[in-house]
Amino acid sequence: MTALQRAALAVTHKASQWRATIALLIAALAFTALPASAQRPREAAAPVAIEIVAKPIPAFETRDVGLRRFGALEYRGGIELTSPHKDFGGLSAIRVQPDGARFLAVTDKGNWLRGRITYQGDAPTGIADAELAPILGPDGRPITARGWYDTEALEIDGDTVYVGVERVHQILRFDFGKQGLSARGQPIPVPPRFKTLPRNKGIESLAMVPKGLPLAGTLIAISEQGLDEAGNILGFLIGGRTPGEFTIRRSDDFDITDAAVLPAGDLLILERHFSYLRGVRLRLRRIALADIRPGATVDGAVLMQADMGYQIDNMEGLSVHRAQDGAVILTIVSDDNFSLLQRTLLLQFTLLEP
Repeated sequence: MTALQRAALAVTHKASQWRATIALLIAALAFTALPASAQRPREAAAPVAIEIVAKPIPAFETRDVGLRRFGALEYRGGIELTSPHKDFGGLSAIRVQPDGARFLAVTDKGNWLRGRITYQGDAPTGIADAELAPILGPDGRPITARGWYDTEALEIDGDTVYVGVERVHQILRFDFGKQGLSARGQPIPVPPRFKTLPRNKGIESLAMVPKGLPLAGTLIAISEQGLDEAGNILGFLIGGRTPGEFTIRRSDDFDITDAAVLPAGDLLILERHFSYLRGVRLRLRRIALADIRPGATVDGAVLMQADMGYQIDNMEGLSVHRAQDGAVILTIVSDDNFSLLQRTLLLQFTLLEP
């Protein structure tokens, strides 16, 4: 999203329309007045423990606080996150471990965020043991030192972690099992068309298909708004037995911000739509993995939609894990763009369909 869009998004959260409009204009003008060097993310220090403060979000629907079911999802709970640390924010992707507590996330400024979600019953209550660290490149320096910004996509495959860097159209591979937060990212080969994606609408989603499912061993990479000639969203099948390109049918001007493979074997995609009049909207679609193959255009059923009448912001990160009782849990996080006018949210839902 552009700086103007980021500021405009906050308008819907303000009680007074004219005050929000003034804030929008000030934020946009302040950003465009900065020199290019000042707009670049600052390099993070070595791994550091940070404090994260959580405010509960007991109801997802602001107009009917007793409502718990939304489409095929049931709301479990959520938290709004803040921190005194200057580099906290900009969460663009997250992966929650099978225990439902430990997680790894990436931020727009090229940082890892690692920690543990705490709970009261089924509802998340806070973040403990949080650490920030710079994402390192092949030379051991922070990737931001070489101008690799906008780390937007994340996937974990055993001891290996993949990170998508949007602005330079790279996917980095990390030996996380041995090196953890100090692992060095090595670029992996990507298809030629991958390099032609729009500069700020490039790779946004990574999902590794596990063994036993169609496309097993394939890394699915999906762009935010890289479109084919028919206006559908470009996706790439990297590795596996059938590498190639496919597209996802685009509808209602929604962009794809993340994706994850469900235990039952389908691909779940998180989508966002923004307009100046309506603010931001969220949508989740489910696509059959069996339909995805080189040359295919795929579509899927909508599981849930939400607008600014719900507790949402710029929702960009999606993770799926199975709880001990067998329930499939979705964790969705928002990217506040490091703006005082936006929020960092962590929301959790139970998927009610098989």
